[in-house]
Amino acid sequence: MLSGGALASAGLVLAGLGSVAAPLPDRGLAAPTAAVMAAPAALPDVPEPAAQPVAPTLGAPQAVHHTVTIPVQIPPAPARKAQKPAAPQLAFADWATRMSRVTDIPQRALEAYANAHAVMAATHPHCHITWVTLAAIAAVESKHGGFQGRTLEPDGRPSAPIIGIPLNGAPGVKAVADTDNGLLDGDKIWDHAVGPFQFLPSTWAKWRADGNGDGITDPQNIDDASLAAAQYLCADNRDLSSGDGWLRAILTYNESLGYAQEVYGFAQRYAHSAKAVT
Repeated sequence: MLSGGALASAGLVLAGLGSVAAPLPDRGLAAPTAAVMAAPAALPDVPEPAAQPVAPTLGAPQAVHHTVTIPVQIPPAPARKAQKPAAPQLAFADWATRMSRVTDIPQRALEAYANAHAVMAATHPHCHITWVTLAAIAAVESKHGGFQGRTLEPDGRPSAPIIGIPLNGAPGVKAVADTDNGLLDGDKIWDHAVGPFQFLPSTWAKWRADGNGDGITDPQNIDDASLAAAQYLCADNRDLSSGDGWLRAILTYNESLGYAQEVYGFAQRYAHSAKAVT
């Protein structure tokens, strides 16, 4: 996957620590000499973000006509369809507002990270992935969707699509031929990493997710991309609760020593800042 810093620089060091899931969502940069990185300390524990209950939206009440009629047998009402889950920006708004003050992460981005944290805690509790890791990756990849002055819109998409450099085999860049007929990146010749979490089109095709329940999977949408990234990191029964497990997961996302160190720095800072929020 392609970070904001990697859009202009290819000076990375790889860290080969174990097998990785395929396809690898790397930055599209050529692989330098391999190196070894010692596992960091486990990140501080952070509680699951608090979601507020959101009342379902019901239809308008029907008018009541007070007329006298012959009694008839009334058939039972049809079963009501299950309500869609509340959108992340509604369910986690209060928590994200408080957390944004101490982390300087945009509230809309925090809502997406919190939703992915909660979903994974319910569906993959053994993984122990938290919002701080997702926030740290997004900070490195796109400044939480704010790359080059962009802002996140209320619907979770950046104000302008985030599309990385063409992976055309230029010096320091891998050659990755188009895999999506230009659907996600507008290029029918070469692939580009896309969205706040910088997914390659081929990787998005495998790991795409619908984080906000709107029936659409969109790598530019931070709700969808956050959940897809979390699912990717938790694949193969990974456990991020230890420093070694966390590092191995991050290296599957981008097999770079410098990248892992940068992400860890953000994650640790966000975890410590979270302790100030009650």
